[in-house]
Amino acid sequence: MKNIILFDNEAREQLLPLTFTRPVSELRVGILTIREKWEKSLGGKASYLTQEYLAEKYPIQIEAENFVIDGSVIPTPQLTRLVAQLDLNEALMDGDDFIAAKVTSDQIVHLINNEPIAALEGIDIEGTPFLKIRHTWDLFRYNKTAIQLDFVALTKNRKSAPISSTNTIFNKHQIFVEAGAKVECSILNATDGPIYIGKDAEVMEGCLIRGAFSLGNSATLKMGAKIYGATTIGPHSKFGGEIKNSVVFGYSNKAHDGYLGNAVIGEWCNLGANTNNSNMKNNYSMVKVWNYELAAYANSGEQFCGLVMGDHTKCGINTMLNTGTVTGVFSNIFGAGFPAKFIPSFTWGGVDDSVTYQLEKAMNVAEKVYQRRKKSFDEVERNLIKAIFEQTQKYRHWEHQNGKVMHQDSVMISK
Repeated sequence: MKNIILFDNEAREQLLPLTFTRPVSELRVGILTIREKWEKSLGGKASYLTQEYLAEKYPIQIEAENFVIDGSVIPTPQLTRLVAQLDLNEALMDGDDFIAAKVTSDQIVHLINNEPIAALEGIDIEGTPFLKIRHTWDLFRYNKTAIQLDFVALTKNRKSAPISSTNTIFNKHQIFVEAGAKVECSILNATDGPIYIGKDAEVMEGCLIRGAFSLGNSATLKMGAKIYGATTIGPHSKFGGEIKNSVVFGYSNKAHDGYLGNAVIGEWCNLGANTNNSNMKNNYSMVKVWNYELAAYANSGEQFCGLVMGDHTKCGINTMLNTGTVTGVFSNIFGAGFPAKFIPSFTWGGVDDSVTYQLEKAMNVAEKVYQRRKKSFDEVERNLIKAIFEQTQKYRHWEHQNGKVMHQDSVMISK
């Protein structure tokens, strides 16, 4: 079995707040995470070369021979073939960008120390199609292509479980239902992209689904949900209402009505009833999004850009979130009106005021949430969260000093 090491590069800063809590390769886009894509395509087991504070939860596994791959790169069949054919000391390059290499255990030490690996023969992959996640909005922008790639990989030479006759089906050969899934009295239209329903997932009655769409293992689509592609609902999540071109990583809930569009939702999040996000400004200009690296708003180049929500964030009922809103991890958002477009990690409050969400209280809630899903909230998790709390203190201080400046040209509509 091939040993795969997925490394974080400079894209990690652009992918915050999602990468506060995970390596880049643990981002979900399409049906699978980037790590899962590489493991399946190469037939190997992957580990991580990531930030020091993440390494306890996401350790590195070094063997005599290793495939070292940029964790922000999504494999295509063409790229996978090139990686699999690498000999020792060969590297794939996209211009000046390092994509992958096959190296020894001794050479890995250089990578760990941020040192160049000598004597690598570079092979230019010019013209080879592949995707690279450079910004948070790339996750929903590339989601249709990613679903299509994963759908082919996961369903090749396999037969779908039977689909109940209570459903109305369009383009049946592009619909795949895993064992144990329940889909009843709904409309599934795979004309514009495939539809994948994971193991033990449930599509409740009256759902309207247009592909491309993925519902993860043990996830639930609530009654009457309206789904526009390309949308991913990750495993163990419960979602309803109207959703368009959004990616949910897993273990998150939006169980009631409300609009979610061009959004990325991390793990362990909860959106209260009738939460809505805008995904387009009413002057049709490009959306500005908070950039952690610049500590300022930056032009996304996207006309449609909704919400990016870090792990463990929750919002109350009737929450209204503006175009291009970014929330950190462990934020708790409530109150009338529009909150700021940038909400730092570990903040508790709404439009008028916010305070720091105390670390021990935040971890106590996380522990209860984990217990509900029969998962262990151990010392590794506690150490990781403590590290993030310390790293993100500067953003909470900035907010308290600057207050309403955080709102930044907040005009909105939903499309």
